[in-house]
Amino acid sequence: MAPMHSSQCALLLCAAISLANAVALPDPTAVPVRVEVRAPIVTPAAISFDGRYSYIERRNILSDIASGVDGVAKSWASVLGSDLPSYFTDGIQEWQESLPTGTQVLSKLGIKDSDLDAIPTSVLNVPPYANWTDQGWNVRFHGNVYKLPNISQSKIDDLADVFLIGTSVAELPDEEKANARNLTRSIFIVQQGNVNVSMSLEPASTQGGDGEPGGGNAITAPGGTQNLTLPYETTDLGDFDVFVPIKSNGLLNGNETNNVQRLNVHTTGTLTGNATAYLVPTEGITFISDIDDILRVTKIYDPKEGLLNSFAHDFVPWMNMPEIYANWSQTLPNNTHFHYLTTTPEQATRNYMDFIYKTYPGGSFDTRPLNFSDISATLSIRKFLLTKVFQTFPQRKFVLMADTSNADVMAAYPELAHDYPNQVQCIFLRNTSSTDSSDWFPYNTEGFKGLNTRSYMFFHVPDDLAGLDIANGNCLNSTIPQNVTFTRQDEVLGIHGAGGKLTASAAMSFAVAFAATVFFTL
Repeated sequence: MAPMHSSQCALLLCAAISLANAVALPDPTAVPVRVEVRAPIVTPAAISFDGRYSYIERRNILSDIASGVDGVAKSWASVLGSDLPSYFTDGIQEWQESLPTGTQVLSKLGIKDSDLDAIPTSVLNVPPYANWTDQGWNVRFHGNVYKLPNISQSKIDDLADVFLIGTSVAELPDEEKANARNLTRSIFIVQQGNVNVSMSLEPASTQGGDGEPGGGNAITAPGGTQNLTLPYETTDLGDFDVFVPIKSNGLLNGNETNNVQRLNVHTTGTLTGNATAYLVPTEGITFISDIDDILRVTKIYDPKEGLLNSFAHDFVPWMNMPEIYANWSQTLPNNTHFHYLTTTPEQATRNYMDFIYKTYPGGSFDTRPLNFSDISATLSIRKFLLTKVFQTFPQRKFVLMADTSNADVMAAYPELAHDYPNQVQCIFLRNTSSTDSSDWFPYNTEGFKGLNTRSYMFFHVPDDLAGLDIANGNCLNSTIPQNVTFTRQDEVLGIHGAGGKLTASAAMSFAVAFAATVFFTL
């Protein structure tokens, strides 16, 4: 990333001041006051927080968008502009947008193809789900085949520093140094195209731990041991993603059991390609959960903090959400299935999977495959993966979990509820702006218009989800008022719909905060 020049800083601050001035003009009758000139700082908007409510109440922050000099009311878009960063508009952290692949890694590091000949092949085997069909169990094997080039630690540190804001690997504590180096090594890999992939399957024993059985007390599969080769070679980028019918060999039929069955999946020829397959009954409840800022603390809306939480800090659960998931796993019917979906690129997802299986109920997984590496395709990846799951299990009910900081979630989840009204049981969205003053960016609730208001809930904290009768479609905690406007909202700024008005002080606070945000991303 190119450093920001002083002229750019000046322009950015001028833009921030212009934004504030455009919203409200000074009162020409006011008595002049001597003001001490200080460096600009990011100042949170004045807010009033009451834990009994799902939204922070507006306290003279925004009314209607302020009128300009000509007295014409301005739209919210005219104040914000259209160039919002992708971590707001698409839920994609900026570091994820242009990760190198294959030949780019070789070129950047000066590595020749022949340098990789002696390096063993590795496999990322993403934990698959399987559905029951007329031909038996159908397993969706997906993942990536790659080689890990030999890169010196000093070079890894240089590469990792590019992803960090305001610090470097050298300045991190030892444990965080290791985290940053490990993630950077996983990014700078060389994918292996046109490779045949073979798997071996065997029953997986039920694991211990709170909620870890795989959802709804999943059982050890009573059969399924076999070897197979996927019908297609890997893509040019090393990806494989294909449904393969497997032999029963004693497995329970999916339309005759209420239990999720588990199979260990080992990739032949490597010790790195191990996963667990989840054989999901025809009927039941499937939780589809995002991970960042709903299951773990990421702060995707705060670029500097988001990068540190992804690259350096250990993954930390968000409050007591593991207890909520453990309770669901232990108390909901045996046919309950958990599926975790993140749009983080494949190369960076081992940390995600390791965190989930140590902290939450076992379940299948989805990540962003490399053929969605360009940004235009990435914008559609969540909806693509969600639709695949829905169409794979047409008789199952779904509970969708995420947070309001991702605009793609805010569009995709209600759209699925409209498209599959008999399948979406509940939508639960953590309102990040109701509890985190650093989430300055509005979320759009327009898509929820026309849905049953008891089928979705915007909530503050995990305990808001306790005691709900999800199995019978009771998705609303009536003690949490919703205040959904079906327009743009953000409780830090007090925005309740597109008709909200910025006061001069709120506009200035927002403008300076936005300027600082852009500064950190350049």
